[in-house]
Amino acid sequence: MPRSTAGAVDRTTSGLLLEVDLSGVARGGRAGTLASQLRRAVRTGTLPAGTRLPSSRTLASDLGVSRGVIVNAYDQLVAEGYLVGRRGSGTIVASGTDPGPPAPLRPVTRPSNPGLPSGGSFPRASWARCAARALTTLTDDELGYGDAAGLPRLREELARYLGRVRAVVAQPDRIVIVNGFAQASRLVADVLRSGGTPQIGVEDPGSIGLRDQLTASGLTCVPIPVDGEGIQVDALVASSVRAVVVTPAHQFPTGAVTSPARRHALLDWARSRRGLVVEDDYDAEFRYDRTPIGALQGLGPDVVLYGGSVSKTLAPGVRLGWLVVPEHLVATYRDAKYTADLARGVLAQATFAELLASGDMDRHIRRTAMEYRRRRDHLVAAVAACLPDWEVTGTAAGLHLVLHPPAGHDETLAQQAQTCGLDARPLSRYTLGSPRRTGLVVGYGHQPPGTLTAAVEALARVLSREH
Repeated sequence: MPRSTAGAVDRTTSGLLLEVDLSGVARGGRAGTLASQLRRAVRTGTLPAGTRLPSSRTLASDLGVSRGVIVNAYDQLVAEGYLVGRRGSGTIVASGTDPGPPAPLRPVTRPSNPGLPSGGSFPRASWARCAARALTTLTDDELGYGDAAGLPRLREELARYLGRVRAVVAQPDRIVIVNGFAQASRLVADVLRSGGTPQIGVEDPGSIGLRDQLTASGLTCVPIPVDGEGIQVDALVASSVRAVVVTPAHQFPTGAVTSPARRHALLDWARSRRGLVVEDDYDAEFRYDRTPIGALQGLGPDVVLYGGSVSKTLAPGVRLGWLVVPEHLVATYRDAKYTADLARGVLAQATFAELLASGDMDRHIRRTAMEYRRRRDHLVAAVAACLPDWEVTGTAAGLHLVLHPPAGHDETLAQQAQTCGLDARPLSRYTLGSPRRTGLVVGYGHQPPGTLTAAVEALARVLSREH
């Protein structure tokens, strides 16, 4: 019987190819090790379904171990369904245990809104340093489930940061940490629905992802038109809704900034109707022509539920965001968060708290804002040079802009632009009920300036051949 070393066997006395090795394994761990090796052989197909295994006495003799080791390993795999023990027929590999070669794993992703940040801009070195510091400061208790509203240290740092950068009235005890604004919108929907509010106003045009989240949660989305001054409050007043989601600092996707008059009218509407304004402050840190406009919440913390995240400033994959909740709703949203998933993971929270406290977040935003402005400038310049009849609209801010061609169908134009290398989406996809104007929503944050210029030049060539 071939045997390379004591406790190892390549082929059993019966001739079965069976590569198992118990050499060097302590006496108490041999049965478990043998079970693991046999389990792996079944999974990989080395031991196909129907294969008869050596008797426990034969394999024990081949391996130089006690018969009890083999019996225990066989019994374990029989209990798990890998083997079948039949009286008079021995032990065989169960049917249906050979999965065949695994298919290559491919990530399943869904289309996102344009305006992705550059993955290469993520502050990896700063994040790693802050993560190391965070691990040394986290207490044993903080590694438990913790407060559903989030790590207190992060909420304290966020209160300072949001007050300083976004003029938000944000006491730490009014902040709830969430898994990005997507979860925030689901919590809003859950709370509204449970409180007997079945509808919510949404900007039109507006975010597809937001509408999908709210609709999936059981709310009916009522489109409220948007113009150059932001959401049309007259249309909101004429509706029956008592809650609305807005993007006042940089409307998505048009890029409009809500005017002061509209801001005050929106707050008056909320107070008169005992309603709620949900502010999605998704990319307001990036403003290139002036200091960013402060959050609407600063004017109306009693009726505005403010939401933000790091999806634009750091990366969507971090999945970290926050809500600043009106005082009378704090307990409700804390409970909703607890019901949803107990609490946000603490390690990323602690790391982000360190990033804020160290000043690294401010430095990162200053650095990336300069780069994103450069990319936008290159895109605008390329459009002016190659597509002079096209109009660029939207405030000089964020990670996307809107292009309006003089004519054409935006679905067709979007496909042509994508083929040429632009991250372009038809504006019509973002509308529900308002009149449509042909346009392309173009994200530029994740593409280098040279790539943007080359893509516009290629699109201009394609369009020139059609005329």
